[in-house]
Amino acid sequence: MHTPQYINDINKVPGLTSRDLEQLAPVMDTFEFRSNDYYLSLVDWDDPDDPIRKIIIPAVQELDQWGRLDASNEQSYSVLPGLQHKYVSTAVFLASDACGGFCRYCFRKRLFIHPEQREVLTDLDAACEYVRNHPEINNVLITGGDGLMLSTSRLEKLISRLRRIEHVKIIRIGTKLLSYNPYRVLNDQDLLELVKQYSLPDRRIYFMTHYTHPREMTDVSLEACDRLIRSGGILCNQTPMLRGVNDDPEVLGELFNRLSYMGVAPYYIFICRPTVGNKPYAVPVEEAFNVFQNARSKCSGLGKRAKLTMSHASGKIEVLAMTDENIVFRYHRAADPDESGKVHICTRNPKAYWFDDYKEILETYEQQES
Repeated sequence: MHTPQYINDINKVPGLTSRDLEQLAPVMDTFEFRSNDYYLSLVDWDDPDDPIRKIIIPAVQELDQWGRLDASNEQSYSVLPGLQHKYVSTAVFLASDACGGFCRYCFRKRLFIHPEQREVLTDLDAACEYVRNHPEINNVLITGGDGLMLSTSRLEKLISRLRRIEHVKIIRIGTKLLSYNPYRVLNDQDLLELVKQYSLPDRRIYFMTHYTHPREMTDVSLEACDRLIRSGGILCNQTPMLRGVNDDPEVLGELFNRLSYMGVAPYYIFICRPTVGNKPYAVPVEEAFNVFQNARSKCSGLGKRAKLTMSHASGKIEVLAMTDENIVFRYHRAADPDESGKVHICTRNPKAYWFDDYKEILETYEQQES
């Protein structure tokens, strides 16, 4: 079985010319690069606008001044180093400080730019004790970084501990390795045995996959997904909408459809967070909504399950509807439970990239209690 070779030095990427490398040198002074020979083989190097290239190969426009390193203010929800508790029922373990590749649009690139800030989980005992003392937490997300970059023995240590906490019903693993390196699954029977052991009929393990473009769905990637599903894992997909990658209704519609064919639930399409370096990948909110709606028109109901949302500091804000003059948002998940389900009707702003760019809120509706 193939084992992809990782590449951390952009100068060793065979598809880039000396001119490419010269132009990208200033970007590499600020941001990291990481990929592997498997994923780079998906790039059409003859196409400068190739979508896979845009996902993994730096762009000079990343140096444009835009955004903040912590665009969703995750730090304010960190209750311990590497443990976030933003939503009542969910705890997030930043358990990994590694990725199979560095997505150019990463919203947590601060972890790699400033590793000395130590946002990664190091005290598992304290984290599990926190979860144990908060019975409202019914699900834990293991992410980072990439949850599947953890060794299977490390994952087993995490998951076995969480399975001993009765009120934790769902364990999620956030990963893009099904796209970047599906051999992580194909080469590790112990991982599949772990899923069989701990993904129980009433307490499942979910894998939050990160397919961004249909070309990432190779035969080996589909095989990896199938093995996880047959082992008892539940797979859901989330990805941002990205300029030049999936901001086309045909492409996004195909992504939705192929996910539904694979048995992977389309879960979230995110508005690209206004994180430092992300400007070349961002799509304005209203343009994204039009692309999203047109993509959904090409799908069955099973392909239409994704929600278009922003991971805002105050919660996940769904882009719900749009008229000629107004746009409607709803709190799909809110950091403040009293905000849950709240609807905001705003005056449209075609230049808006984020909820904060909407300065005129016309009406607000509270969720009615039954």
